[in-house]
Amino acid sequence: MQDRTGEWFVPKFGPRNFRRAVGILFLPYTGIVTCFAIWGSLVENFAPERTIAIAVIYFLALGVSAHLLDAVGGKTKPWGELPKRKIAALAITILGLAFAIGIYYSILDSPLLIPIGIAEGFFLFAYNLELFKGRFHNNFWTVISWGILPVFAGSAIQTNSISIQTVILGAIAGALTLALIRTSKKYKGALYGNADQKIIKKQATILKIISLGVIGFTGIFFIVLELQ
Repeated sequence: MQDRTGEWFVPKFGPRNFRRAVGILFLPYTGIVTCFAIWGSLVENFAPERTIAIAVIYFLALGVSAHLLDAVGGKTKPWGELPKRKIAALAITILGLAFAIGIYYSILDSPLLIPIGIAEGFFLFAYNLELFKGRFHNNFWTVISWGILPVFAGSAIQTNSISIQTVILGAIAGALTLALIRTSKKYKGALYGNADQKIIKKQATILKIISLGVIGFTGIFFIVLELQ
């Protein structure tokens, strides 16, 4: 893997360290997984503070912490040499904060968050640190941990249950995650394979439509429900 600071989600302005720091967080993808958690929480008579709580949990855990671990745990160094101990310590601290919020709500009245949190914690380390010889570093488990489980967690924090509606939303989130994965692979293959710029831009555009579309739709939908 070559230097990733030239990818579409990395700012084109500012010093290299700034661009690298922002790029490591994969903010559009972090935004998507956060939105999936919000989807599950937008049930009838939802509590806005719980929706915000699950959004914060997933932004910190599967967003920031997971990507920090991925930056230091992989075999390649697409972001260059990094202070691994410091980044790993920061990732664990942020993850601890996310789990603290989740534990609070699970003890309060949403115990279903406990098995979901255990599963997500396992996938977070197994995937990003490529444990078990990378057996969980594949499309199937990414769809489960980044697409379906966040929706389930959103529902769990509100109702401590998984409804048919939640399963349907989870399936949609899983399908979008799979589309994102496949398009991302095509994009990286074209970018690092020195393909025609039109092909690279086409794949980048699809990624932008999926990620920014999900984020924009979720934001508007949440605001509309909140105003009702």
